Amino acid sequence: MSDEIIRKRLVFSGIVQGVGFRWRARRAAEAVGATGWVRNDLRGTVTMELQGTERQIEAVIAAIERGSYIRVEGLDARRIPVEKNESGFFFADERW
Repeated sequence: MSDEIIRKRLVFSGIVQGVGFRWRARRAAEAVGATGWVRNDLRGTVTMELQGTERQIEAVIAAIERGSYIRVEGLDARRIPVEKNESGFFFADERW
């Protein structure tokens, strides 16, 4: 796997709200040094933008899926442009 920094927009569906998903995502991202943000959506999904190496992104997703009460039934992932100078991982309402 490459050490290239990439960014992905991830939309998770299933049992992903009200179960600690965003907190788990934040802890996992911080543990591996990934940056980005996460938010609950009105349609019951969770959207996250995650930036790091492919290995870091995979580690964050794996940690989320291991979460108690969380059940990811669908994941739409697409690569998007990297955000230069981004630092940290936030809940979307903290950032804007």
